[in-house]
Amino acid sequence: MRILTWNINSVRLRIGLLERLVAEQSPDIVCLQETKVDDGQFPREAVAAMGLPNQAIHGQKSYNGVAILSRLPLEDVRLLPRAERLDCRHLAARVAGIDLHCLYIPSGGDVPDPAVNDKFAHKLAFLDDLIDWLPTVGAVDQPMLMCGDFNIAPMEHDVWSHKQLLDVVSHTPVEVDRLARVQATLDWVDVSRHFVPAQEKLYSWWSYRAKDWSAADRGRRLDHIWVTPPLAPRLTHHAILRDVRGWSQASDHVPVVVDLA
Repeated sequence: MRILTWNINSVRLRIGLLERLVAEQSPDIVCLQETKVDDGQFPREAVAAMGLPNQAIHGQKSYNGVAILSRLPLEDVRLLPRAERLDCRHLAARVAGIDLHCLYIPSGGDVPDPAVNDKFAHKLAFLDDLIDWLPTVGAVDQPMLMCGDFNIAPMEHDVWSHKQLLDVVSHTPVEVDRLARVQATLDWVDVSRHFVPAQEKLYSWWSYRAKDWSAADRGRRLDHIWVTPPLAPRLTHHAILRDVRGWSQASDHVPVVVDLA
């Protein structure tokens, strides 16, 4: 089973890119973030024509939005509020015996101080909510997969410059600590780092601000796939599809793929 996660940054704008991606990668399940469309306007028929007829949608106009698109039947679909907001950032479903969670964690704005930046305060509250909530709905021995745009690059080599980004939202110690506590809730396995050693640079996002994103290569690993321990032995392949960043009208994020035996 192949699962692909991607912050698409507007599903309607990039429906052609999604079609190309699905044709090239043949995923069984696609998890999208930042769909930026309310449920009534989601391109369901176009996605079904790609071979993904089973769809769970949780969206709103212009902002946020998550979706799970699947060749396989989806059961027990849940639209989940986090930090006392139903702002279309967390969607879950059961598929092929796995409890699958698609997440879009808040970016947190520009100032890493919750006292003066409500967006950063919301990000920390969202993470705190996950820390408290996950142990109540899951267990270490339960097959679970959580993926999406976590908006945090936790490790030293998940960013182009650890020293220069320590005070930049997405790599600050307070965010990294919170994400580590989320990971500890159910002993989650970080799939990308399961396959790629921690000392190797690894990115999934490159800013639109760079004139030549590839040459500058000032990336961050913001997009993640995690599994609970029962799924770790089933991991057979992983890829971060860097080339997608160079497609015409690309998202600033690229897809992350995992194969499970």
